[in-house]
Amino acid sequence: MPWFRRFATSSTGRRVSRLGTIVFHEDPRRTVLTISQLAATAGVTVRTVRHYHHVGLLPEPERSASGYRRYSAQAAVDLIRIRTLADAGVPLARIDALLHAQPAAFAAAVTDIDAELQRKIDQLTEYRRRIADLASGENLVLPPEVVAILNRMRSLGVSERRVRLERDSWILLQALDPRVIPQRIRDKTAGLDDPETIRLYLACDRSVDWDPDDPRLDRLIDDLDAWEIEHERDRPESPQLISSRISEASPAWQRIIGALAYRAERRRTAERSAEPQ
Repeated sequence: MPWFRRFATSSTGRRVSRLGTIVFHEDPRRTVLTISQLAATAGVTVRTVRHYHHVGLLPEPERSASGYRRYSAQAAVDLIRIRTLADAGVPLARIDALLHAQPAAFAAAVTDIDAELQRKIDQLTEYRRRIADLASGENLVLPPEVVAILNRMRSLGVSERRVRLERDSWILLQALDPRVIPQRIRDKTAGLDDPETIRLYLACDRSVDWDPDDPRLDRLIDDLDAWEIEHERDRPESPQLISSRISEASPAWQRIIGALAYRAERRRTAERSAEPQ
């Protein structure tokens, strides 16, 4: 029959019932479960039970003469309550206080925990948005106007290597002096509308792997210097860190930048000498 129970007499003479392998005493306070039975009852793993013992959430039970843990029905109730709170997102460090809280204190604590969970959800949502931005690379760290400039360079035939270098220069400029970004965007956009500027961009791009002593660099330096003379009063000087980033990309470019800087300094010296004393 479904409700059939097998009864046995304990060593103390009290009658107990056996349902499966769980031993139920007529006194419910003496119901005995092994750690694996306790874990199964609460829907957790044995490892979780041991962890709750370790952090002090679940008291260690008495042990049998053979050294095995023996749990009561109360332990099962306590474990189920702990698991329910943990599954709801309550931090383990706060569960013990909630288990012993009065209704008003419990409600206040739950409200506080809910607010903390919402803050975490908002943070994770922001992380997801930023990870989605990673798919487009430059959009994560640069303004849309700068990204448009980089894409314009690609469409004009500038190599991806040079575009990446341009991107790095904008990133450094944004970190070093973000106030100049709007004007630089206007200058760069205007330059990409100028055929001579585009020609020099493409010429510099092709020179990246030239030997620093290649005679073609002399002509390119002359052309770039002429462009600098025409535009230097309208164009602010680049920070040294940006020039270093460009120089380290190519020995040929390092020579170009060094030569242009030397000529620019000579012009400034000459201008200062020509000023009335």
